[in-house]
Amino acid sequence: MKDRFLGIEIGGTKLQLVLGDTSARILERRRLNVEPGKGAEGIRQQIQQTLPDLLTAGTVSGVAVGFGGPVDWRAGTIARSHQIEGWSGFDLAGWLRSLAGVPVSVENDANLAALGEARHGAGVGANPVFYVTLGSGVGGGMVVDGHLYHGATPGECEVGHVRLDRNGTSVESRCSGWAVDARIRDLRKNKPQSVLARMAREPAGGESRHLAAALAVKDPDAENILQELAADLAFGLSHVVHLCHPEVLVLGGGLSKVGARLQQEVQAALSGQLMDVFKPGPRVALASLGEDAVPVGALELARTRSDANPHVTSALSGGH
Repeated sequence: MKDRFLGIEIGGTKLQLVLGDTSARILERRRLNVEPGKGAEGIRQQIQQTLPDLLTAGTVSGVAVGFGGPVDWRAGTIARSHQIEGWSGFDLAGWLRSLAGVPVSVENDANLAALGEARHGAGVGANPVFYVTLGSGVGGGMVVDGHLYHGATPGECEVGHVRLDRNGTSVESRCSGWAVDARIRDLRKNKPQSVLARMAREPAGGESRHLAAALAVKDPDAENILQELAADLAFGLSHVVHLCHPEVLVLGGGLSKVGARLQQEVQAALSGQLMDVFKPGPRVALASLGEDAVPVGALELARTRSDANPHVTSALSGGH
C-alpha cells in the first residue's frame, strides 16, 4: 500500500529531503548544505544522489517541494531564485517526476511552512492562518479553510515587499535577518563596548543570532533593536490584518528564535496600528515546528494532492 510521501525543501543555504507518512510524521530525513557557487545544478545533483535512498525506504505516492523563491505552482516551474543562479524557468515538477515516477507539486517555501504550521503547529484550530518567515528574507503564506491561498500566478502573500513608506522601505529591508545583522554591525562600529556588540564580534555575518542572549541580560541596545523590529513588523502586519483579518499571525524563521519577547512586542505594537473595530487584533504566535515547518507542509501537500487526484502531476488538483 502506498502510504509514504516525500517532502523537499530547497533554500539558499540548506536542502532537506524527508520521508513521511499519511499524518505528515517525518520518518527519515536527509539534510544537506547548499553550495551557492555550484548554482542550481549543484542542488539538483544533490537531490538526484539522495533520492534513491529515500525512495527505497518505502513506497512513495507523491512528492511536494517548498522552493525558496517565486514559483508557478500550477505548472510546477520556478519563476525566479533570488539567491541561487540557474533556477529561473526550470520545470522542477517535470524533472522530479522523471526521477520519482509519481505526482509532484511545487510551492513557495513560505506557503508550505504556513500549511505545516496551520495543520500541525501554532495555527492548529485557527482560521485563517497567516504565516510570516523572518530569515534571510521575509516571506508569507496564508491558509484558509485548511488550504493554501493563491493569488494570480505568480502572486503570493509577499508580505516582505509590503512598503512601510513611499520611499521604498519594505518590511524585508527592516525585518529580515540581514537587516537586523546590519543594525548590529553598525552598533559594533559605533558602540563597541555594548553587550550585544561584544557578543557579535568577528567573523561578520549572522549577528542577529546573538540578540536573544543580549536581551536575556537586559542590554539596552538589544532592547532598542527589538523595539524597532517589532514596531516595523507590526506595522507591516497591520496591512495583512486590514486586508485579510487572519485569526492568528504565526512568526517563523531564524529571527523567531528571539522567542517570547518578540511575540509579546509585536502583539503589543500591532493593536495600535489597527482600526478600532479590529482591536486588539489577531493572536500573534511563535512558530512551533522550527526547521520542520516546510518539510511537514510539503508532506501534507503531497498527501492532499495525491489523494485528490493521483493521476495528476501538476498542482492543479489542490489549493484555492
